[in-house]
Amino acid sequence: MKEQILVNITPQETRVATIEEGVVQDIHIERASQRGLVGNIYLGTVKRVLPGMQSAFIEIGLERAAFLHIADVIEQRQHPNDPQRIERLVHEGQSVVVQVIKDPIGTKGARLSTQISIAGRFLVFLPQEHHIGISQRIENGEEREHLRSRLEKMLPSEHHGYIIRTSADHATDDELRADIDYLDLIWADIRQKSQTQPAKSLLFQDLSLQLRVLRDMVNADTDEVMVDSRENFQKMGEFAASFVSDVLPRIQHYGGERPLFELYGVEAEIERALARRVNLKFGGYLIIDQTEAMTTIDVNTGGFVGTRNFDDTIFKTNLEATQVIARQLRLRNLGGIIIVDFIDMDNEEHKTAVLDELKKALARDRTKVTVSSFTSLGLIEITRKRTRESLAHVLCQTCPTCQGRGEIKTAETVCYDILREIMREARQFNAREYRILASQNVIDMFLDEESASLAMLADFIGKPIYLQVETAYSQEQFDVVLV
Repeated sequence: MKEQILVNITPQETRVATIEEGVVQDIHIERASQRGLVGNIYLGTVKRVLPGMQSAFIEIGLERAAFLHIADVIEQRQHPNDPQRIERLVHEGQSVVVQVIKDPIGTKGARLSTQISIAGRFLVFLPQEHHIGISQRIENGEEREHLRSRLEKMLPSEHHGYIIRTSADHATDDELRADIDYLDLIWADIRQKSQTQPAKSLLFQDLSLQLRVLRDMVNADTDEVMVDSRENFQKMGEFAASFVSDVLPRIQHYGGERPLFELYGVEAEIERALARRVNLKFGGYLIIDQTEAMTTIDVNTGGFVGTRNFDDTIFKTNLEATQVIARQLRLRNLGGIIIVDFIDMDNEEHKTAVLDELKKALARDRTKVTVSSFTSLGLIEITRKRTRESLAHVLCQTCPTCQGRGEIKTAETVCYDILREIMREARQFNAREYRILASQNVIDMFLDEESASLAMLADFIGKPIYLQVETAYSQEQFDVVLV
């Protein structure tokens, strides 16, 4: 499968898109003002311990205190069968080295862990552990044991912990040793800073997005990494030469006149990924609604009528939807709980086929995903690890007109609100006249369909009512001025 990675860099932001067979598969955006914190290591100060919640709030220098749960404290993780109490492990005012495992999202502060992990090219370093783990994506038992044996031969008898990443499958012994040395140097620097730096100091920051691309995203299927910034092309080349030499020949500088993301259709794909409706190839469509608690995806047949019978039409629409849903989760970076409402199917074989196809499509996701079976209501629950903001949260803000409701009052409804407001004001105050300030649509309705209602109210209160268009007002905004 031909894969390209496009890197678009400006002083304000870095954008990365993965293209497979000409189709955009995922998008990552990192803004200079909103760079993610996941992976960062801080010297924090315990601000407050909450025994009832078995949690603590830690100050690490951010706007909001970060959150540490007992399940993410290293002592508890090392002895899961021996329950600990948070108040016995940390106390207010204590300095503690912590790592961000989830970015602040919405009103929630960052989530922390005292278990430190540092990612390299082929290994993840666990300085507080002593075991060797292996990526679950490496499924072959013989291959797993071979990799474990190779790594153990390079380490002293008393060694720190490591997780062997999927990319280590093709690594040479020299490359693995270089990764070990690199991670040892980083840990030594973190320890030195933790003993000399003041509280709330940043001890370690993960690589920028364009360098994480080389470390984490490039694999054996990647044909090229195209970068449209000559300066960053050189920086990425220097990093690759030092740490991921096999990637170096695949890094290319794009110097064309047409913008890189426009040339490959990424800009249009970003716009589509912000839409609520996603059209399917054969006439069906998805409706995707993202809320604070979860994301819901509704599958509809739309204009697809099929060629055989209604059950066959439903089955084909649901099958097509599985591929699109998996891709949209990656494109939009949707995390947390995702509920999918497929079109109801009576045939159990069809249900099994759709579920299997969905699991197969989601298996390509780099982010951890779990899928449940169909519920009694015909729903499927997906959980996808959430570590950063979704695409919509990065690029958009709450609509100032509807305040996030997704709907606004009709002009007719606003007219009736205004009439009631004038009635309330007339009972309280003895004004000479009333002036309605509202949007063009509302004023037009008062001049046409609701002109009789306005005239009746003016006669009832015995005062004149004047209309004035305010072009800056949204449809729901209005003012009643007493003169």
